[in-house]
Amino acid sequence: MEQPLITIKEIGRKYVIGSEVIHALKSVSLDINKGEFVALMGPSGSGKSTLMNILGCLDTPSSGTYILNGTNVSHMTDDALAEVRNQEIGFVFQTFNLLPRSTALDNVALPLIYAGTSKKDRQARAAKALENVNLGNRMDHKPNELSGGQRQRVAVARALINDPSIILADEPTGNLDTKTSIEIMGLLEEIHSKGNTIILVTHEEDIAQHAHRIVRMRDGLIENDYLNTDIKNVSP
Repeated sequence: MEQPLITIKEIGRKYVIGSEVIHALKSVSLDINKGEFVALMGPSGSGKSTLMNILGCLDTPSSGTYILNGTNVSHMTDDALAEVRNQEIGFVFQTFNLLPRSTALDNVALPLIYAGTSKKDRQARAAKALENVNLGNRMDHKPNELSGGQRQRVAVARALINDPSIILADEPTGNLDTKTSIEIMGLLEEIHSKGNTIILVTHEEDIAQHAHRIVRMRDGLIENDYLNTDIKNVSP
C-alpha cells in the first residue's frame, strides 16, 4: 500500500507570550494521500493557520511528528526547512506575494534560482508555466500591469514551477471578486485533475466546496474530517 504523502501524529504547537502559554494546536493527527484535494477550514483562533504553517514547513511543531513525502521534517533547522519548501511545496497566497518590479516571467522563475537552475532553463520553464495558466501573452508584464486574477495566475504558475509534491493555497480567492474567484478555483481543479495534491486553506464555505475532502478545526483540534459528496465543479 502506498504511504500517505503527509502524516502528522499528535502535533502540538504552543507559544509563550509573557507568562501565558497559548496552545494553538493541542494534538492533531492527519494523513493526506497523494492526489487529494483537501480544504482546511475553521474560525479565527481554530488553529488552521498554525497547522498550515507547519504543513508548509514555515514553522515546526512543539511536539509530535510530521512526515512529508517520507522525510521527517518535524524538527529540521530553518535552512533545511527552506530547502524542503523549495523542493516539495508550491505556495499560493491571498496577497499574491509577487515582486513588484519583476516581470511575470521573472516572478515565476524565482524558485528555480534557489534550485540552481540555469537562466536559459529557468526562462523556458517559466514561459511554459505561464502558457499553462493562459498568460503566455503577459510574460513581460509587471504585477501592476495585471489584473488581480492574472496576478493570482502568475502565483499559481510560480507554485507549480518546481513540480512540487503539494500545492498549498492560503485563501487564494480572498482578494478576488466572485467571477475571478470562480476562474481561479477552476484553474486549481484543472491542476488537481492532472494528479497534483492541493491543500486549500479558506474560511469561505463556497470555496471549500470545490475540495474533495474537508477538514474542519476548532480550538486547536480537528473537529471533523469528511469526504465532500457535494463537490462544486467549475470550468477554468
